Amino acid sequence: MNFSPIALQVPTLLLPDAGVDLTQWAVVACDQYTSQPEYWAQVDALVGDAPSTLRLMLPEIFLDAVDEAQRIAAIHDAMRRYLTEGVLTEQPPGLALIERTTARGRIRRGLIAALDLEHYDFTPGAKSLIRPTEGTIMDRLPPRLRVREGAALELPHVMVLIDDPEHLVIDPLFAEPLPPLYDAPLMLDGGWVRGWRLDHPLLIQWVVEQLARLADPAAFNARYRVADEPVLLYALGDGNHSFATAKLFWENLKRSASDPAAIMDHPARHALVELVNLHDDGLEFEAIHRVAFQIDPEPLLTALANFCMAQGATLTILDAPSWSAARQVWAEQQQPGRQLIAFMSGPRCGVLMIDRPRLTLPVATLQAFLDQYLPTLPAARLDYIHGEQALEQLGSQPGNIGFYLPALDKNDFFRTVIRDGALPRKTFSMGEANEKRFYLECRRILS
Repeated sequence: MNFSPIALQVPTLLLPDAGVDLTQWAVVACDQYTSQPEYWAQVDALVGDAPSTLRLMLPEIFLDAVDEAQRIAAIHDAMRRYLTEGVLTEQPPGLALIERTTARGRIRRGLIAALDLEHYDFTPGAKSLIRPTEGTIMDRLPPRLRVREGAALELPHVMVLIDDPEHLVIDPLFAEPLPPLYDAPLMLDGGWVRGWRLDHPLLIQWVVEQLARLADPAAFNARYRVADEPVLLYALGDGNHSFATAKLFWENLKRSASDPAAIMDHPARHALVELVNLHDDGLEFEAIHRVAFQIDPEPLLTALANFCMAQGATLTILDAPSWSAARQVWAEQQQPGRQLIAFMSGPRCGVLMIDRPRLTLPVATLQAFLDQYLPTLPAARLDYIHGEQALEQLGSQPGNIGFYLPALDKNDFFRTVIRDGALPRKTFSMGEANEKRFYLECRRILS
C-alpha cells in the first residue's frame, strides 16, 4: 500500500525465524563506536556463528579498511544465505509498532514504515517533504553505496522525526490489542525492544490521516509562523547518510533503467525507517562531542583563537585543574552571546569561551574551524563521540584533544531546520550510543 501524498508505504517486513536468538541477532547501528574496536570485537564474540545482523552490515569502523571488499562480499553472501536457508520469515504487509526501553530506563516509541525517496532531496537548500537535518558529506556516501549495491536486503537504523505535539500519530496505537512480533533483551546494555504488527486497515488509515493532518500546508505555515513555506513532514534524526545512500542508489537505478515507467515500482524506491515523535517522552537530544586525534593541542588552540578573531569573535581559554572542574566552569560561565566548549587534551583541561560568535551554535563555530584546520595536518583525524565517558577516555590520551558540546533543544528543532536549513553535521544525537536503533527488521530491495 502506497500513500504517495505523504510519501508513506506500508512495507513487507522480514523477521528472524522463531528459532533465532534475538539478542544475538540484533546489533547496534553501524555508525556507533567508530573509535572503539574493542566494542565490535565483543559483539563478534557474543554472536559467534549464530545468525546475526552483524553479518548483514559493515560497522563504519571498517569503512575503507584493506579488506573492505571482502567484508562487503561476505555481507551480500550472508543476505542470500539467510533468505534461502529460512533464517528470515516474510511477514504480511504492515507497519510495526516499536517500544524500546533503554538501559537508563527511558521508553521510546516508534513506528516502522517505508518512505518514498522520490520525496527526499539532500541538495543544500532543498525543500522536500523529507529533509536531511545535517549537511550531507558526499565523500561519505561511496563506501556505503558499495554495501547497498548488490544487497538483497536493507536493515533500518534510520530514525525519522515527526513534529506531533498532540501525540496523535503513534501513541494511540498502543491502546490497541495488536499481535506481538518480538520481545527481547538487547546485547551490551542495549536495553529491551518489543514490537507488534500493525496491519488492520482502520489503524493504518488512522496513521495516514494523522500524518496528512501534520502535512496540511495551511496548518504547517501557521504552526511555524512562516508564509508559503513547503511542508517539512519528516526530518531525518539518525542515519542521515544512510538515507542519502538509499537515495543515491535509487537515482542510479532510475538512470540505468531500460523502462523508466516500470522502474518506479522497484522496491528500492522506498527505504525502511523508524518514525519517532519529536515530543516522545523517551526521546532526548544528546550532544555529539568531538575528538581530534594525532594533533599538537597548543598550535590548534592558537589557530582557533586566530579563527575566532577573523570571525569578529574573541577566544578566552579558561584552564581548570580537572575535567570535573572544567565542566563546572562551563556551567557557571553561560550567558547570552557567548559560546562555551569544555576541552581535554592529555592532562590539560579547560573551557573555550567564545564571545561575540558569528555562528549561532557552538558546534557550528567549532566544526567550521576544524574543517578548515585539520586538513592542514596530514596525520590528524576527527571523530564524533557519543557520551561524556568515551569523550573523557579518548581526550585524556596524549596527542588527542576532546571537545565537550551542549545538547540541542529539541523543541526548536523543526523550526530551526525550516528556517535555517540543515544543521552542521553531527550537531545532535538522539540518545547515547547504546540507545541507538538496533538492526532487527529487514526488507527486500532487489526486485
